Amino acid sequence: MRVHFQRDVEKLKRAILALSAEVENDVRTAVRAIEDRDEDLARKVIDREAGTNSMEVDVEDECLKILALHQPVAGDLRYIIAVLKINKDLERIGDLAVHVAERALFLCGQPALDIPFRLGEMAEKAQAMLKAVLDAFVNLNADAARQVCTADSEIDAINRYVFLQVKKAVAETPANFEPLIQVLHIARHLERIADHATNIAEDLIYMVEGRIVRHTAEVSDKRVGKPQSA
Repeated sequence: MRVHFQRDVEKLKRAILALSAEVENDVRTAVRAIEDRDEDLARKVIDREAGTNSMEVDVEDECLKILALHQPVAGDLRYIIAVLKINKDLERIGDLAVHVAERALFLCGQPALDIPFRLGEMAEKAQAMLKAVLDAFVNLNADAARQVCTADSEIDAINRYVFLQVKKAVAETPANFEPLIQVLHIARHLERIADHATNIAEDLIYMVEGRIVRHTAEVSDKRVGKPQSA
């Protein structure tokens, strides 16, 4: 039975890693669509949404099958539970990448906004967090996961800056209200991507160490005043 369990776990690992790669690529492509004002890139992300959702369902099915057939305990059970939660965060990151792509598609049809919103910096940091936590997942590295948790506050600070810049720009150029609101939405989506990367980091710590660090002093500084991820 242990051989069959290991075989099913390896299949699950391949599935969750494939989903991770797909989601990371979608985020990267959506950001490029904004930077390059490229409608084709934006549409590619939007068109891949159904495939990403299907991959998420497949991973969940594999987890439930392992729980039903093998009834894992201790570290094995933690692994399956953590993968179930990480799987959902990855699917939501994929959804957010689609939302960014949709905003990019709209902005491609508008005049370029020459305002220093720091969206590029924000996108770079959010992508770095996502890559770091997925690398930590591959290597089961709890210390690297903790570093991802601490990086979340930087994204929050930039998001607040973007809000203030958009507010100022709307007051100065009301005609640009609609594209400016899209910029605000993009910043919010990037901030949520960082939130979900943080969730994955917390679940990875649980997977490796068996410790639940959500709502603890270990991560409280970065989560104060932040709503739960959706």
